[in-house]
Formats: sequence, structure tokens, C-alpha cells
Amino acid sequence: MVRCDACPVLCRIREGRTGACDRYANVGGRLSRTDPLVMLRRAEDRADGGVVPFLKDGNGAEGRVWRGEIAGDAPVFVTGIGSTTTYPDYKPAPFIVSSKWRGVDTVTVVTEGIFSYCSLKVKIDTDRHIGPEQATVRVDGEPIGHVMTAEYGSQMLSLGGVRHLTGGGKKEGVVTCRAMLDLCNKAAVEMTIDDGATLTVQAGAAPVIDGEREARMRVGCGSATIGIFAQQWHGHADEVIVVDDHITGVLTEHQAGAYLDMKPAGIRVRGRKSTPGRYFQVAAPGGGWGGTDITDPLSIIEKIDPEKAWPGLRLFMVSTTGEDSLYCVLDEDLKPIPAEMPAALVKVVDRIAENCEPALCSVLFMGGAGGSLRAGVTENPVRLTRSVRDLFTRVTLGGAPAYVWPGGGITVMADVTRVPDGGFGSVPTPALVAPIEFTMSRADYLALGGHAGAIRDLADLEAPDGHRLLQQEADNPWPLDPLSESA
Repeated sequence: MVRCDACPVLCRIREGRTGACDRYANVGGRLSRTDPLVMLRRAEDRADGGVVPFLKDGNGAEGRVWRGEIAGDAPVFVTGIGSTTTYPDYKPAPFIVSSKWRGVDTVTVVTEGIFSYCSLKVKIDTDRHIGPEQATVRVDGEPIGHVMTAEYGSQMLSLGGVRHLTGGGKKEGVVTCRAMLDLCNKAAVEMTIDDGATLTVQAGAAPVIDGEREARMRVGCGSATIGIFAQQWHGHADEVIVVDDHITGVLTEHQAGAYLDMKPAGIRVRGRKSTPGRYFQVAAPGGGWGGTDITDPLSIIEKIDPEKAWPGLRLFMVSTTGEDSLYCVLDEDLKPIPAEMPAALVKVVDRIAENCEPALCSVLFMGGAGGSLRAGVTENPVRLTRSVRDLFTRVTLGGAPAYVWPGGGITVMADVTRVPDGGFGSVPTPALVAPIEFTMSRADYLALGGHAGAIRDLADLEAPDGHRLLQQEADNPWPLDPLSESA
């Protein structure tokens, strides 16, 4: 047996078997990382933008084992994926790599961080109501997070966090960790929201809400939609009502209608009037028109003023995605009667749809790297924190750009779709394992008290469990470029 010290579990692993995390194995009596170290080649170094051709490895999987056939100034970046960890954190990071880029001596400190303090921020582009704010999000019946404040055209979730990972029951922690790992590695996860919807969320894919796959993100709230398309409706409808859960717009009352010198139509909608042509709370949230519970849009009409309305008045109602629309003409009793929609209005409905971006789930990993993993970088961790804050040190996750939150510590956030596939792992403590890299000039690294004796030149780099050379994501900034050039 070999003892694995890569996390607090301290697995004892028999020969030919893996530990509880499946990241480490006993190979011939030696503790080995099951996945090779991932390295990135700069995207612009291939004109076609394609993936570097791979050979088959010994297990039949796609992968090209890097054999050191590059010079120290080659456009190659070492990521934390497959690098192993610094745990128990008193020792230098597994790879502290020196290379030259554009004439500057750089150092990249590479490790896989064990994150108990981490969460996911999930943005779901949809008008559909998924649940009340603060409602609990569950997977397999276990609470893993909650609904956050909705943003413009999107519903938001906060998942994971130390209280779900370690503060509840054992099953809650295990389920939370598994769901977070799947989402970070771009797999689909089904979840339910208390007093709300059933969701299937997958990074980079459209959300599925109560069995229906969403197609569009709204073009704007009802008032914004009025402002955008008022000129295109003018002359083809006497009144336009854009139904929206948050702000329903009424064209002839709206400033846009006033600028077009439109005649008041006398159609009053339900809800609380905010400013002219803008109404709140016209209906309850739901899966109907514009994120409301409305299936019959005429039901939001409170009254029609006979002193202002007239027979033959052309009423057009539409949702903020263009998925729902209705054209009516008022009869002699001022009752709206559905009629065939004029081609000019059909064209605008199509244009609303054209201006709606595709519905998408975005998953952002957020973790606190201000803890003990800093000891793998320097003997004086606060200097690393200050160097990151002062923009001398770039932080990346698997080569993907990371946003560093202001304030104390090193709290980072990254879009998981920009991290190479399979970049995240887990340990059964439970916690997520995420690749993290700190890149700076060699002079800055020495100035912050880095582990100078552990620096290895890129050209001489060897890892006992192999390397893989992948193509950098084309949209990601090159991690060796100075931060000032990427800002």
C-alpha cells in the first residue's frame, strides 16, 4: 500500500487501485497522478485555430504526451490541471516554472487547490419564473443553494459554499460537492426549487425549465421594448402593450408614444403605475407571457375608457421575447376581437426575436484562494495577496482568466466554459479541487519571497505522470502577457 497525502482523507491505496477521489493511484508501489499535467499552446500560433493534433496514449484516450521538444521561450503555459497539490501546504507548489516571454523572465506557480470555501454563481437567461428569491435549490432532495436576486433578463442561483459542503449532514455535503463538480465540468444537473420549477442546468447550454427548453433571452423589459420598437409600430397599431413580469409597457402613455404624438387609447392595464406607460405587478410571476402567469393577455386589461377608445382601434400585445403576440381590433362595444396580424407587425415580432440573444446557462466558479495554498507560492503569503491586488501577479484557473474580487484575500471567479474539459476534481472531505496558477515576472516573484530554490526551467520540465499539450481557448488572454496589456 501507499499513503496518499494529497488531501486530509489520507487514503491508503492498494497497488493497481485509485484513492477515493480517483485522482491518485498506486502504480507499481508509487503514488501517481491519474491524469497528466495539462499544458497550453498559445491560440494564435495556429492559423486555423484548431486543436493541436493528439496521439493515442497507452489507454486509448486522446492525448499527446509532451516530450520536452520546446525551448524555454516557446508559447507554452503550464496549468494546474493534473499538477497535484501542495497539501498539507507547508511545501512549495508542485510546479514553479520559469520561462521567457517577449524578453521577460516570468515565473508561474502551478497547483491544484483544495477549495472548501467555494461556490457557483449560475446565470440562467430566461424570463420564466423559476422560484421566489431566497428559495432553496435542491438536488436529490438535498439543499445545495438558493435563488438570488434576478438580473436583467436572467434568473440567478448561488450554489454550494462551505455551509452546504460542511455545515449540514453528510449526504448534503456529498450531493452538493457532486452537483458542483458536474456543473464545473460542464455536465447537466437536474435540480428543483422550493415552490418553483424543476431545472436542468448545463454550462454553455440552454436551460430546461419544467421540461421545456428555453430558446430566447428577453430583448428588454416591457418599457425598454417599447422604446426600441415604438417607431416601427407607429402607424400600424393604435396601442401596443408589452407584457412583462417586472415592467409592462403601454405605448401611448409612454414617453416614446408622446414623442410620436400618438393619441391616448384609453386602455388601462392592471398593476401599479410607476411612470407614464410603465406598470409594475400586472400579474404574478410564472411561465406565461413575459415571465408572468398570464396565458390570456387580455386578462391584464382593467378597463377601456369609452371617452378615449374608439371602435376599430388596433390593439397589439406582445411578450418581451416575441414568443407570444396577439393582434385585436375593438368592436362597436369596445371589446377586443382577435384578428389577423398585419405583415408590418409580424415583421416587428420577428425582429424582437432576432434581437433576443439565445438562452444560456452560465456557471462561474468562485473560490477563496487566500488561505494556506499561498504557502506553496511564498513563505510570506500576504505579499502574494498584495501582489495580486496590485496587478503584479495574474491569477488563472487552468489558463482561464479569473476575476479577482476587491477587498481582502484572493477571492477569484472564473467562467467554467473557459477552463479545459475535466479541469475540476473533488476530494471526499468534501471539497472541490480546482487548478490555479499565479504568473508574474521573475523579479516580482523573488521580491515577494517566493521559493527560489524550487524554480524549474520550462525546457527542462518533467512530470512523472506525463504531459498533455492542448490548444488555448481562442478567447482567453495569454496568461504570460502582462495584465496591463489585457485590461
